[in-house]
Amino acid sequence: MSSQQLLQSGFNALNSGRIAEATACCKEVLQRSPDLVPGHFLVGLVALEAQDRKTAFSAFRSVTKLQPDHAAAWAQLARLFITDGQVNRADKALDEALKHVKNEAIVEDLLGTVYSRMGEYGLANDWYSNAISHQKDHPPFLLNYANNLVYHGKTQQADEVFTRIIALQPDSPQAHWALAAAQKAKDEDHIKQMQTLLTRGVHPRAQAFYCYAIGKEYEDLEEWNAAFRAFEAGAAARRSTIEFDEDAEKAMFAYLEKNYTPERLSGSGHDSNRPVFVLGQPRTGTTLIERIISSHSHVHSAGELQQLSLAIRRLSQHGDPQRFSAKLFEAALKIDFLKLGALYLDTTQRMQGDALHFIDKLPQNYLMIPLILAALPNARIVHLTRNPMDACFASYKQLFADAYLHSYDQKEMARHHARYWHLMQTWRERFPGRFYDISYEQTVAELEPGVRALLEYLDLPWQDACLEFHRQSSAVSTASAVQVRQPVHTRSIGRWRKYAAQLQPMLDTLQEHDIPVGDSEA
Repeated sequence: MSSQQLLQSGFNALNSGRIAEATACCKEVLQRSPDLVPGHFLVGLVALEAQDRKTAFSAFRSVTKLQPDHAAAWAQLARLFITDGQVNRADKALDEALKHVKNEAIVEDLLGTVYSRMGEYGLANDWYSNAISHQKDHPPFLLNYANNLVYHGKTQQADEVFTRIIALQPDSPQAHWALAAAQKAKDEDHIKQMQTLLTRGVHPRAQAFYCYAIGKEYEDLEEWNAAFRAFEAGAAARRSTIEFDEDAEKAMFAYLEKNYTPERLSGSGHDSNRPVFVLGQPRTGTTLIERIISSHSHVHSAGELQQLSLAIRRLSQHGDPQRFSAKLFEAALKIDFLKLGALYLDTTQRMQGDALHFIDKLPQNYLMIPLILAALPNARIVHLTRNPMDACFASYKQLFADAYLHSYDQKEMARHHARYWHLMQTWRERFPGRFYDISYEQTVAELEPGVRALLEYLDLPWQDACLEFHRQSSAVSTASAVQVRQPVHTRSIGRWRKYAAQLQPMLDTLQEHDIPVGDSEA
C-alpha cells in the first residue's frame, strides 16, 4: 500500500471513529515519510479526537513548520490556543490562517468556531456563512451556522436550518437536540421521530442527545412522567461515557476549606475596579444576571473566561491537566497576588471592551472567590443563589458539553451541590460583605427592586435598560440562549416538584448533608 493509500485509510478510520486504526496508519506513514505534511496533519486530527491536546499541538506545529501557508493547521492551532485561554497566541495563529485561507469550507468553518470561542459571534457568523456557501449541504457546517443563529436570537431561522440538517441526515442527534432546545414543542411528532431513531441502537453519546431532546419536548407538553423517564435515560447514557473523580473533588473542597483563610490570602492585589464576576452553580440564573448588568451602558460582557485559572497555572508553573484540583489551589497560595491580578487583566484585555466595567461570567469562579479578593480587591463579585432542588434538577436535566461531570447522577449531583453550599457558607464567614448574594427567585418575582439593589452594589447609576435586558441584541452562547431573550417569569420556581417522587434520591441526599430544601433560595 502506498503512503497516499495508507493516509486515505487513516482518514477513513478517523471518520468512522476507529481511533486505534487511524493511529496505526499515522505511525506507518510517518515512518516512511517523516516530512509528509498530510501525515502530521492526520496525527493532529487523531489526537484531537483522542483528547490528547499535547500531541495535537505538536502535530499542527509540525505542519506549519513544514508548510507555513497551511491555513487549516493554523486554524486548528488558533482553536487550541483559544480553548486554553491563550488569546495572544490564538490571535497570531488566527492571523496566519486568515493570510492563507482560500475558499476552503472546512477551514472557514473552523475559523467560525475560533471566532465563536473568542466571543466574536458576528465574525463567526460570516465565516460559517462562507463555509456553507462553498459546501451548502454539509450537516456539520450547517449545525455550527444554526447554533450561531440561536446565539443571536434568530431562532426561527435557526429552526429552518436544523430542519434542513435533519432532512439531509435524519440520524443527526445534535441537530435534533438543538431543534428541541430552540423551540417549544406543540405536539409529539418530533418526539416520535426521535424515538424511532433510538430503536435502531445508537452510541450512548448520541442516545444522550436524543433523550434530553425528548425530555425537553415532553416537558413543553407538560407530560411530566414521560419527560423524567427521558431525562433519566439521557443522564444514564451520558454518565456511561465519562469518568467523574468524586474523591478528587472532595479533596479539592476539603483543601479549600482548610487552607483558604484571610491570613493566608493577605497582601496587595491589583487596584483595578473594572472586573465584575458573576458566578455560582450552572442553571441558577447567572446568564440572566449577566444580561441585566450588561444592559447598562457602563458594562461590557466578556463571556465565560478561563484566564484566572490559566494565570495561576502560568505563574505557578502548575502542569496538572485537571482543570480544578487541590494541587492547583495549593500552587495558587505560593504566587504573588498582585502579579495574578495584573496577568488576569493583561490576558483578558482583548475581551474587556471599552466600557468602564466588564463581566467575567464563569460559574466555577465561586471556587476562586478568595483569590479574586486577594488579586483584585476592588472587583465586584455577584453570586447567584437558587433553591437547591431546583438548581440540582436544572443541571440534571441539561446536557452539557464537557463540564459539570457530576450532573448525570442524582446522588452525585446532590453531593456536589452540598460541597458547594457548605463552601459558600465558609466564604461568607471568612470574607463577610466582600461579595453580593442575589436570589434567583426574588429577582424574577420582583425584578425592579432586585435590579436596583444590584446596581447599587455595583456602584452603577440607574438605567431603565437593565429592566429590558431581554431586548439586548448581543449574542448569548450558554444553555440559556433562548430563555434570556424572554421577559422574566416565575415558571421555573419549584419546577422540581413536578418530579418530586422521581427525585427522592436527590432530595434525600441533600437532606443528609444538611442542605435546606424549602421554597426559599439557598
